[in-house]
Amino acid sequence: MDNQNPRRMIVGISGASGIIYGKRMLEALRELGVETHLVMSNAARLTMAHETAFGPRDLEKIADVTHSNKDIGAACASGSFRTMGMVIAPCSVKTMAEIACGTTTSLLARSADVVLKERRKLVLMVRETPLHLGHLRNMVSVTEMGAIVYPPVPAFYARPESLDEMVDHTVGRVLDLFDLDTGKVHRWTGERPQAPGVGAGAVQISRKGLLITS
Repeated sequence: MDNQNPRRMIVGISGASGIIYGKRMLEALRELGVETHLVMSNAARLTMAHETAFGPRDLEKIADVTHSNKDIGAACASGSFRTMGMVIAPCSVKTMAEIACGTTTSLLARSADVVLKERRKLVLMVRETPLHLGHLRNMVSVTEMGAIVYPPVPAFYARPESLDEMVDHTVGRVLDLFDLDTGKVHRWTGERPQAPGVGAGAVQISRKGLLITS
């Protein structure tokens, strides 16, 4: 590990729906050779049991290091522990609110706070809808503090054929922010798809999505 330019990432998983994003984030970083430090909230473990067939130990096997959310003395609680930054995938509005207010009673919130104070990159994959004014104000607050709010919104121009493809594309776009290329992002080229036999300005719906011709 190069202490000057460490390939090391903190991955937080909170209790919002979408635990699969955290799992695929860990897998993608492992494939890229990036050391991962995992922090899960208690709510994340509860959500995981409801919406997935895997458990906390399965994620711990993918991560290089797992820290208890109660361990405020963990390495990632200190700014002297050099990292590329942190991704919280998914990020609940509760966790976002804690970060926005500087409440650091858990390792998850403390790690995010450290990343911000050290001017490293913090990406929050906020998963909630609809949003009330308090949510929006917290989004503004964390953005003003230096975080990036990245809701996991699917890109339909990539014409995903499965949920796995949708998740992989979103995870890849998040890691683009760290200059990490998973090789699984459908890059926009600006080229318009051609649908033979369709007139100018017409719309044709195919199995893989919406085709628009000029």
